Amino acid sequence: MNNFFDVIIIGFGPTGGTLASLLAKSNLSILMLEKEKNLYPLPRAVHFDDEVMRVFETIGIKEKFKNYTIINKGTKFVDNKGNVLLDWPRPKEITENGCYPSYRFHQPDFERVIRHNLKSYKKFKSIQNANVKKIINSKDFVKVVFQDTETLKINIFKSKYLVGCDGANSITRKSIKSKFSNLGFTQKWAVIDLILNKKKNLPDRTIQYSNPKRPATYCRNVGKRRRWEFALKKNENEKKVLTDKFIWKFLQPWLKPNEAIIERKVIYTFKSAIANKWRNERVFIAGDAAHLMPPFMGQGMCAGIRDVSNLSWKIIHCVKKKHNEKILNSFQKERFSNVKEYIETTMKMGEFINAMRSYKISNTISDQSNGSKTMKSIKPELGPGLGSTLDKNRGRIFPKFNISKSKSFDELFSFEPILIVSKKLKLKKMSKKIKIVKESSYKELTKILKKFNADAILVRPDRFILQTFKKNNSLDNLIITNLKNFN
Repeated sequence: MNNFFDVIIIGFGPTGGTLASLLAKSNLSILMLEKEKNLYPLPRAVHFDDEVMRVFETIGIKEKFKNYTIINKGTKFVDNKGNVLLDWPRPKEITENGCYPSYRFHQPDFERVIRHNLKSYKKFKSIQNANVKKIINSKDFVKVVFQDTETLKINIFKSKYLVGCDGANSITRKSIKSKFSNLGFTQKWAVIDLILNKKKNLPDRTIQYSNPKRPATYCRNVGKRRRWEFALKKNENEKKVLTDKFIWKFLQPWLKPNEAIIERKVIYTFKSAIANKWRNERVFIAGDAAHLMPPFMGQGMCAGIRDVSNLSWKIIHCVKKKHNEKILNSFQKERFSNVKEYIETTMKMGEFINAMRSYKISNTISDQSNGSKTMKSIKPELGPGLGSTLDKNRGRIFPKFNISKSKSFDELFSFEPILIVSKKLKLKKMSKKIKIVKESSYKELTKILKKFNADAILVRPDRFILQTFKKNNSLDNLIITNLKNFN
């Protein structure tokens, strides 16, 4: 095996697997290092959203993977008498990302699909049993030293870049001397995954039990899988909590022991934290290595996928086009405030579940005519980075649409930016600088230009708008300035 790669990734979970898929589609050489011998077979992450499904479509797994998912109907917060305090519906409607707002899944199903898909790339290599010992940052490459956990053999590989998707205890984060900042929420919860063996009339959505005595969560997962999570009381014995006797007593309002099999039982310390540094020269961190949040919004894995969607195309430009590596500084700048808002909202949600009845979870909560309260999903903006923050459209999602039964418009700019121009403009001299798509090419573009009140839209490969332009705003100079990020 060649010992030099374009990118080395540490951690073959959803974040690492998605990053590898995005990079491999651009024909980069990838080495994946995974400490475990085999795919972890038990449930972990159970939720993702429309932005993430759009990324899955980009890497070519959406059609196969969606067969392993169910559409999530939303979340209700109830008090200890079952009264609904707050409703967070997820309507079965297609969003601007061309997908449903919310999905449930079984993580091992996802990992099997994405690993099978990666086998089709000749430049992708993976090594299991790889315990990384050392990461050495050099001017022109990164060197990683790892030990085979079975043979104890020491191996050394090099790459242009290295991305640590290696979880909360990330060795990559430690290697770049980055530290977690605790944002304030730390609480121990038991997580119980079950498989029903009898038909039960259980809720078909997530229920958050806002109970001061025992805050809890119920998740309706795929197939016969169901999950309950509950907070541990202060000084409660963890071993006792994880006994079958204790678990079935807790589950008594919903299930009897003969009605389900306990598949997994574990205690987690739910944390809210964010790393102060996500990059040191050629080394990056993403996903749980860069940030942690409680599971109440189901955004933990989603945040990691957003990280690598942002980072991947920038690495591709640096590798394939020898782009100025300053573009990579925008990774943390753009992602940091976005993920921090998700974490802070999740923390407020956690406080609500802990029966601290403040409805100041987000500014998306509204009163209904019947006296109830509902919440809409938040969509935090990109932090300042590429493009001008003076442009109100900068960082907004570019809507997805299909150009044929089997082809999405996304395919035209999955890895290269594009410039969409209205009929009013003539930009002949720009044709060599960037791919141009004229308004007349697809009827949907007329509506989109009108929606953003623009005569031209510069779209990034990760589906965000970099800049919009009006005819009377020195268009050529503005476009040339922005294209410095891409030529």
